[in-house]
Amino acid sequence: MVVSRLPPATLTLKQFVRRQQVLLLYRRTLQAIRQVPNDSDRKYLKDWAREEFKRNKSATEEDTIRMMITQGNMQLKELEKTLALARS
Repeated sequence: MVVSRLPPATLTLKQFVRRQQVLLLYRRTLQAIRQVPNDSDRKYLKDWAREEFKRNKSATEEDTIRMMITQGNMQLKELEKTLALARS
């Protein structure tokens, strides 16, 4: 019988990579939100982003997580485009 030295809650490589993608998306989203000029809009977007990430924190199915990352990246690109248009 083979006994693993890893703790039972250790992430697989695939889970670790997905986790890093989610954290990167979260950081990039908050960085983009910091560029919103209006204080009330910035607070609303920041609260919305935090709530969305918290709400989906318990997702475990690989396809669902991948889909949410894709949707999040598309929403981030839209926000960045909107901010770029507002600056020009």
